[in-house]
Amino acid sequence: MPILAAIPAPSLRDEPWANGAGRTTVLAVGPGALDWHWRISIATIDQPCAFSTLPGVRRWMAPLDGGIELSFPDGRILRAPRLGVLEFAGAPAPTCTLPDGPTRDFNLMLRSNQTARLLARPLVGSMVLLPEPAVRWFVHVIAGRAHLSAAGEMLDIAQGRSAWVDAGAARGRVTLDGAGEVALVRLAPA
Repeated sequence: MPILAAIPAPSLRDEPWANGAGRTTVLAVGPGALDWHWRISIATIDQPCAFSTLPGVRRWMAPLDGGIELSFPDGRILRAPRLGVLEFAGAPAPTCTLPDGPTRDFNLMLRSNQTARLLARPLVGSMVLLPEPAVRWFVHVIAGRAHLSAAGEMLDIAQGRSAWVDAGAARGRVTLDGAGEVALVRLAPA
């Protein structure tokens, strides 16, 4: 089993939001498409709208093109600038406004006991993903290009493309380098 694995373009699929207010491109989902424990996607938000209600789902999102503001029924408001990360429960669902105009947002959703972390950041030079048992990293190149290397394996990732890194199998550090911007998801068992 490879340590580094590119996500092939034909495996990507668009699907409507649960409430029909928008569309999402699913980048990865597991263990199955319908009975998923984790889901990684990019949604396009063209106008202010209500998000879908997703009971029992933990959500993280990072706006990719401009800031976003989420208003919850209890009066709570969460704001994130471009590449900022918000974390919230899937229910009750917020309403979003777009202070900088239409945006795409990178999404991570969990409905399992896994632990996860979402980072969206510039990539300038190199960064290291340390080997950790049972940990997988999902790397998505928002802009620019990236290069992964681990245990003799190498993989180039172009803008708009994604790859998996099996950090547990790496038995040494994994290097991610390049120039641009990336979204990184760290998935680990509970």
